[in-house]
Amino acid sequence: MKAVIGSLARVATAVVMLVGTTTAWAQWELDATRSSVNFISIKNDSVAEVHSFAALQGSVGKDGKVQLTINLDSVETLIAIRNERMREMLFETVTFPIASVSATVPPELVATLADGGTVATDLSFTLALHGAEKSFTAPVVLSGESAGAIRVFTPAPVIVNAADFGMEAGVAALQSVAGLKAISTAVPVTVHLVFSPSK
Repeated sequence: MKAVIGSLARVATAVVMLVGTTTAWAQWELDATRSSVNFISIKNDSVAEVHSFAALQGSVGKDGKVQLTINLDSVETLIAIRNERMREMLFETVTFPIASVSATVPPELVATLADGGTVATDLSFTLALHGAEKSFTAPVVLSGESAGAIRVFTPAPVIVNAADFGMEAGVAALQSVAGLKAISTAVPVTVHLVFSPSK
């Protein structure tokens, strides 16, 4: 019995120490002016074009929970009519205006970043898009920056398949209206995010 009580006391002490540490961690907000989410469309099997989103929001909580919201109406392809077609035919933003990414960075990594360290790791996250959700695990690099900022980027693209989110019909519609032979349903996505300490 004494051994059990002693073990419980040690666990309780560890929990108190952990809570005390996590409450000292800052919370970070996405600096959208220094962040980007890019994706590449491939048409006719050989023509690749880079697109992005102009409106991003996000945060990293004290508990390591990461949230990223992408305003799909802000898609930018550098061609106005193509922006409109993507909004209406692919993303269907009237019904599905946003995409969101959620993940949790382990507490020990948050502590490393808060101290200015850099960590390369595999991070599990969930993408909610077009009324569906899918879990991914991808390599990321996380780095603590000056003034307490955190930088997160993907060293290699993450492949998102339109079929996983019920968007094949949207891709087919874009292909038809543009008179193309093919548009790939597998889309490479890269992410570069900077989170600054919230004020």
